Amino acid sequence: MLRYMTSYLTRRHLLGVGAFQAAAALGLTRFGLAPAAHSVTTPSRPGGAASEYTPALVIGSGYGAAVTALRLGEAGVPTLVLEMGRLWDAPASDGKVFCSTGSPDHRSMWFRSRTEAPLAQFLWLDVVNTDITPYPGVLDRVHFDHMSVFVGRGVGGGSLVNGGMAVVPERDHLEEILPEVDADALYTRHFPLAHRMLGVNSVDPAWFESTEWYRFSRTSREHAARTGLRTVFVPNVYDFDYMRREAAGQVERSALAGEVIYGNNHGKRTLDKTYLAAALGTGNVVVQTLHRARGLRRQPDGTYVVTADLLDLSGRVTGTREIGCGRLFLGAGSLGSTELLLRARDRGDLPDLPEELGAGWGTNGNVMTARANHIWDTVGARQATMPVLGIDDRSDPDNPVFAEIAPLPMGFEHWISLYLAITRNPERGTLVHDPATDGVRLRWTASQNEPSVESAKRLFDRINLRNATIYRYDLFGGNRSFADDFTYHPLGGCVLGAATDSHGRVRGAPGVYVNDGALIPGALGVNPFLTITALAERNIERVLAEDFAT
Repeated sequence: MLRYMTSYLTRRHLLGVGAFQAAAALGLTRFGLAPAAHSVTTPSRPGGAASEYTPALVIGSGYGAAVTALRLGEAGVPTLVLEMGRLWDAPASDGKVFCSTGSPDHRSMWFRSRTEAPLAQFLWLDVVNTDITPYPGVLDRVHFDHMSVFVGRGVGGGSLVNGGMAVVPERDHLEEILPEVDADALYTRHFPLAHRMLGVNSVDPAWFESTEWYRFSRTSREHAARTGLRTVFVPNVYDFDYMRREAAGQVERSALAGEVIYGNNHGKRTLDKTYLAAALGTGNVVVQTLHRARGLRRQPDGTYVVTADLLDLSGRVTGTREIGCGRLFLGAGSLGSTELLLRARDRGDLPDLPEELGAGWGTNGNVMTARANHIWDTVGARQATMPVLGIDDRSDPDNPVFAEIAPLPMGFEHWISLYLAITRNPERGTLVHDPATDGVRLRWTASQNEPSVESAKRLFDRINLRNATIYRYDLFGGNRSFADDFTYHPLGGCVLGAATDSHGRVRGAPGVYVNDGALIPGALGVNPFLTITALAERNIERVLAEDFAT
């Protein structure tokens, strides 16, 4: 299992990976290395505080949360990480941890009775989704009016289910949307650090040009070039040396076996193998799974108490814990972190939280579309699930678009070119607390999707015109050629410099921090996880230097 990772793992990583493996083998929901087990204690505390206490509590285990946990652990701060999903490291009865995209089962989705993949149909037939048994699966689709959001559930968050494209945003655009950030430091120190820690690597161009597994990308590249558009190689967190050995039949296949949106069994450097493994390796971090944080309040002594429900594998709440902490770090993503703070403010538990909370939310301009190729423009029956090329038209001042050339691994030749377009949609939504459900609602209208669709359409109309091709209307439901009703890249809700200060400290709640995609307003222009990681490194560096100084 570790063979393909040893080129970048340190001894600390290896210790942490061992802790994950041991926890999976024993079916544990709480795991770490000694003396990390003592990071939650039960002192007698005044003012009605919770009986359990930890100096630092991290909610979530995605990119920002994982960075935060590691750096706290390295600084010697006893830290507890609460994750709503399960640990994905134990094989099921078929010998695999994750199910494949083409044959989903109960492991695929978070407590659903039917899968909800981005593609709704094929040839207008309902053959894409299937009935499943409800279970804490790895992918969730959160529904709002006119928009739904895909999120990862489990230790590692979105790293478990994304396509792994590690794209650096254009500096001028990042400076425009995050003027509080020192771009020099981010681009010279924090982006390179994120690259190294995440195990980012690039496909060998010579192998790419020759392999059947990326014919689909080469076909789309040819069509883009014929239109006068530039394509670029994009680094990825999938181990391309492992992929080459997959193709040679030397190792078990994962990216070459149709695995991606419901997890990869091999080859992918997810956070449980990088940042989180290193965090456990410090001996100062404990992870507890199947804990859904739902409330937080401040104590008279300035500490905080988090209320969390304990879930079992059927989704039943089996108990409730109240955990006190000196510092609280929210890394539950744009939806999760914002929901916790909105609920606390509007229920009066943290009444001083700012009015800007919930604002600045966006879809990162996500739009999916597909084109029907000519019969001679084959895409291949075999397709690697890790995208490595993008159509880069971000330099167009009138219509900047970055379009991921996406795989569609169906096991047969289908002549479809699929894309996830990332546009710079200026529209922003607002997340608000719903007292009727005690959850959140998203104020977002269907008309707010139109700038994304129009931007993507302008780009792909050019490609279709030059190549004499048409859109596919059978994939997304309703005879639509553009899928604009979901996003993989939710951003905003706790915007840096508005709901927080310039380093993620939540206004009106000293000792509470946001360190995830909720900080980035609306539309980054590229796949966001690399930027979230780099920004989290930048923020926690300052917080440790200033707020934990002795």
